[in-house]
Amino acid sequence: MRILGALLGILLSGCQSMDPLSGERDPHSPWWSLDFSGPPYMVGWVEHSAVLDINEQLIQHGSGGAVGMAEPEDGTESARGWAGPGGNIRAVVGADLPKRIFVRWQSVVEPQTYRVWIEIPEEARQIMRRSTARRCPEQPESDSSYMETVGLGLAPGGIVQVWVRDECHRPIKVARAQAEVEPLGPHLGKSGGHYYPQSEKSKRYIERFGIPYGSW
Repeated sequence: MRILGALLGILLSGCQSMDPLSGERDPHSPWWSLDFSGPPYMVGWVEHSAVLDINEQLIQHGSGGAVGMAEPEDGTESARGWAGPGGNIRAVVGADLPKRIFVRWQSVVEPQTYRVWIEIPEEARQIMRRSTARRCPEQPESDSSYMETVGLGLAPGGIVQVWVRDECHRPIKVARAQAEVEPLGPHLGKSGGHYYPQSEKSKRYIERFGIPYGSW
């Protein structure tokens, strides 16, 4: 019986190694990344972020830098709607997959400071796991994703959009949240009310098109 069990184990192992879409042997990061972005011209600054992972471990992720810095100058209302995730890619070292994510950021164009805890659904974690466990069926010869990713889009009005990427690197919306105003203002009141600087192109865009509230 033991011999039969061993043979069955070898057979199953062989089948797994022959699976062309398995990403088991591809190179992977031990961590996942938390990426911040914003709509074009809608300049912002991520003051602080933190992650509560599925093991109830709290990881302070620190500042996320500037968002909304794209300035396509194509004469259109390019800030309207979401183009998808992308921006400041940085690994969340020491964390398991996220249960909740905190972010506090400046919406420079208003100006206003927001804060929010975002619940990450189990569906999102399943997609993240699959992104590194499986290769894209459209490109089976390419390695699976090196790192699992969560993208946070931060928009004026305190709107937060959350994406993860599937095994084909496609962004999938998994959550949306409404942040509250941080009553202490920028930098928790330690900057004398001063915000991150807004570019001249951003100012000109808003003078022409305004801030497209309701489009995010």
